[in-house]
Amino acid sequence: MRVEYDALVLAGGGSTRFGGVDKAMLVLDGVTMLDRVLAATEDAASTVVVGPVRTTYRPVSWTVENPPSGGPVAGIAAGLAHGSAPIVAVFSCDLPWLTKDDVTLLVSGLGDHDGHGLRDTEGHEQHLATAYRRTELAAAIRRVGDPRDKSVRRTLAGLDLTWSEPTRAGHDVDTWADLDD
Repeated sequence: MRVEYDALVLAGGGSTRFGGVDKAMLVLDGVTMLDRVLAATEDAASTVVVGPVRTTYRPVSWTVENPPSGGPVAGIAAGLAHGSAPIVAVFSCDLPWLTKDDVTLLVSGLGDHDGHGLRDTEGHEQHLATAYRRTELAAAIRRVGDPRDKSVRRTLAGLDLTWSEPTRAGHDVDTWADLDD
């Protein structure tokens, strides 16, 4: 049974650790990092990308956080205004090894929990590679008040989250060296 979900992709960061290079548009094996995440989430009922409009391989909705450059919690808040599925899969655009199977496992593995996310190869929990119940995610964002520059971990700390076994799919790319992992 296929579970309906919306995809929310965060692509508004400044890529400062990449020397200002727009890592969403960084091409790996002929495909941008953003398009890799969009391919993994192509079964979503709706997809919104939070960040500046770019060329992508498939149509998506676009929005920006208010104020711009307000951080990932502000991006999630802006993205939650789009879609209506009971599950929202939230991903950063820098997950080049994420696949459709990984997304399916996250969404179907939610069970009775508020969220089910990926761990990277070192066992770190990736809150920006997680499927959440929309109502619980929205409530956590509301509780934080102004979402600008808030910590994702602190904002979502009250949620009942479960995590995958460590996987390369959860490995995000923050620096050039991360591409060699």
